[in-house]
Amino acid sequence: MNGPVVVGVDGSPSSMVAVEVAAREAGLRGVGLRLVHAFGWPAAHVPPGRPWEPSGAGLRELIDGTLAKAERRAHEAAPGIEVMREVVVGEPVMVLEIESRAASLAVVGSRGLSRFGAVLLGSTAGHLAAHAACPVLVVRGRPDPAGPVLLAVDGSPAARGAVEFAFAQASLHGTDLVAVHAWNTRTERAYDGPSDPPFVTYDEDRLRDEEQRVLAEALGGLGEKYPDVTVHRRLVRGRIRHSLIDASAEAGLVVVGARGRGGFAGLLLGSVSQAVLHHAHCPVAVVRTGEV
Repeated sequence: MNGPVVVGVDGSPSSMVAVEVAAREAGLRGVGLRLVHAFGWPAAHVPPGRPWEPSGAGLRELIDGTLAKAERRAHEAAPGIEVMREVVVGEPVMVLEIESRAASLAVVGSRGLSRFGAVLLGSTAGHLAAHAACPVLVVRGRPDPAGPVLLAVDGSPAARGAVEFAFAQASLHGTDLVAVHAWNTRTERAYDGPSDPPFVTYDEDRLRDEEQRVLAEALGGLGEKYPDVTVHRRLVRGRIRHSLIDASAEAGLVVVGARGRGGFAGLLLGSVSQAVLHHAHCPVAVVRTGEV
């Protein structure tokens, strides 16, 4: 998609860092940057998406000042990009979800302006990661993270969009791609035939070989599409969420699917995605089914 990069702006330090990241992403993609401030107006029953028409000059100046500061930060991070400002009436979660329908990427900080300072992940970031119509980049973790793109591979069809997004990001940023796939002796794929033995004993070599195949198939075809990306395959025995969180300490970005193998149909955001969004040491991109 050639739509703009959309970033939520509320004036918090987290959102201002998100603006810088979003500006650089827009510059790399050659698209515009859209700064969006959602203005909740509980006293008035105004349909979401209606342009902001404030009556208070002081409030107007405050929000205009916040957006002007964000625009300056954007131009400093990526000189020459086109920057658009928008103030929309509505709750941030709904406004950004609507904005994501025409965007190539939505960027938010991990925590915004809230009285709940102890919350690890803000409600806007969590909701957008689960519901957005485009990939969502949640800016969190250590300042100025550098390192490869870290991809969680589970072999499910739903994760194909995340794999393609990770390759594209590694190519755009000129970094390596580390594809991590976890396995253990509870894996079902190697013993799914009617003549296969029950789970009493395990042929660990057979399990490992099968998971190697799953990892190779998940990455299949994209090495040719992105020949500039060096791929490191990492097969890990254990829980994927802990492996990803630990590895994120040396990564520039973690990419996960919204819901992978084993997730419940009613959950829009899987347990691995939730854990990484709350605890990763670097930014996290969540890609839902069918997104690129």
